[in-house]
Amino acid sequence: MDSFFKPSDTLNNKRKKAVFVSEAAFSAITLVGLNQLWYADYPRSKFHFINDNQEWLQMDKLGHLFSSYHLGRLGSEMLQWSGATPKKQLLYGAGLGFAFLTAVEVLDGFSSEWGASSGDVIANATGTALYVSQQLLWKEQRITPKFSFHNTRFANYRPEVLGASFSEQILKDYNGQTYWLSANLKSFFRDSKIPKILNIAVGYGADGMLTGKGENSPFLTEENLVKSRQFYLSLDVDLTKIDTKSHFLKTFFSVFSVLKIPAPTLEYSGREGLKAHLLYF
Repeated sequence: MDSFFKPSDTLNNKRKKAVFVSEAAFSAITLVGLNQLWYADYPRSKFHFINDNQEWLQMDKLGHLFSSYHLGRLGSEMLQWSGATPKKQLLYGAGLGFAFLTAVEVLDGFSSEWGASSGDVIANATGTALYVSQQLLWKEQRITPKFSFHNTRFANYRPEVLGASFSEQILKDYNGQTYWLSANLKSFFRDSKIPKILNIAVGYGADGMLTGKGENSPFLTEENLVKSRQFYLSLDVDLTKIDTKSHFLKTFFSVFSVLKIPAPTLEYSGREGLKAHLLYF
């Protein structure tokens, strides 16, 4: 089985076709599913843009950056598996995230309930650029966007918007999401004795949000909620730097490198000031 996960040394046309077919099928099925589950209940409209840059304290924009980066990274790595050249990996693989999320943005633009967002497009482009620029500059990814999540009480107020189950809340409850930029220290200080799997991460989160913008008061039953931004500094691990000859494990570590591991963390917010967490999720 391990030989299946080993990247080809030269272009393998069967693998290349499998990559393009699987990416096309995934994109088509996902877009059709989104159209039926997300857009079908609302009237169509002329294509239009909206300005939602002030909503959700920009947490949704970081979600776009994160998604674009990792869809592009995985697309590039799949082409590497097929034996494609580094140039084609960047040209056809890294653009996967931007292309897919642009298609989603088009669906938004034709929905009367939503609208295409220039802020989303910029965030998508930034995620793709973050991956491509590091490959061109360093031929490796030294700084990686990551994600972590913890349950919050806020979803109880509006489960139809913020999620009624844990799996829904991971995607919908911005109050429990944290987005990170995790930097591998050894990559920047190669002559040091720093363990090569050790990263330092800066994170951003926000809470107290029941609506994208406006007041929370129509949804409150017990207490007043104040929207607040949080900033984090934490340790992290780069799973892709773990030594192993197993290509299966290398693939496993690459897939799960999207997640920030729980670790000691410093948090600063304007509401509560500076505090420490023994483990922050």
